Amino acid sequence: MFAHETGSGTPVVLLHGFGLDHRSLLPLDPAFARSGPWRRVYLDLPGATGTPAGAISSAQEVADAVTDEIRARLGDEPFAVLGNSFGGMIARHVAHALRPQVLGLATVAGVFVAPRAERAVPPRTVLHRAPEIEPLLGAHLATYREDAVVESAADARAFLDHVLPGIEGADQDALGRIAQRYALDREPEDAAPFVQPSLHITGRQDDVVGWSDAWRRVGHYPRASFAVLDAAGHNIVSEQRELCCALIADWLTRMRP
Repeated sequence: MFAHETGSGTPVVLLHGFGLDHRSLLPLDPAFARSGPWRRVYLDLPGATGTPAGAISSAQEVADAVTDEIRARLGDEPFAVLGNSFGGMIARHVAHALRPQVLGLATVAGVFVAPRAERAVPPRTVLHRAPEIEPLLGAHLATYREDAVVESAADARAFLDHVLPGIEGADQDALGRIAQRYALDREPEDAAPFVQPSLHITGRQDDVVGWSDAWRRVGHYPRASFAVLDAAGHNIVSEQRELCCALIADWLTRMRP
């Protein structure tokens, strides 16, 4: 499994969203660099640009492959895990499956309910249109606008630099197989409460995964901060990057005694 690694110190594994690759999470890296020492391990999930999917054909198989990869890379070393969107669901699995060595869990616009039709999501809302981005994005404008809530030139450039390469590099056949079996075999929160420091960041205007499904799990995470950020959709990593980085920095502090 491909990994982009940077920094040194305590490992933190970062897992990207469905159909993207590790580059989509790089805008969060300053939070770790400022709060070090943290060794950041950005994985490309099976089917993403750097990692062939092989025979993997379900979300559970992705979760199992990630768990095996972490064991192979880190052994028994304590680590933290952060996941975005689909990666958030995988991170929840990892945090519970490897609980004895997990220092903490964070999700950013994480999937908490796998079947899309069963999610509690707000209506599609766009708070700001930016016509000046249209020539910048060109043929990619429609793809950008599928999730954008607060358009800006900076957000459009972040899309081109960090999101679009993963979309273009993804194995669409493999993603199609996994999408047919998108749910985990068991909800991680069906186990005992997760008592390590946690963070769950959601977007108030996120019409892909919503925010309230995450909040229904508040009792399972007694050491968690839950945040709903206004002016943020599913592109929360770029639309509210500074707030996300501040919350992540607080999470990193809470994991260090």
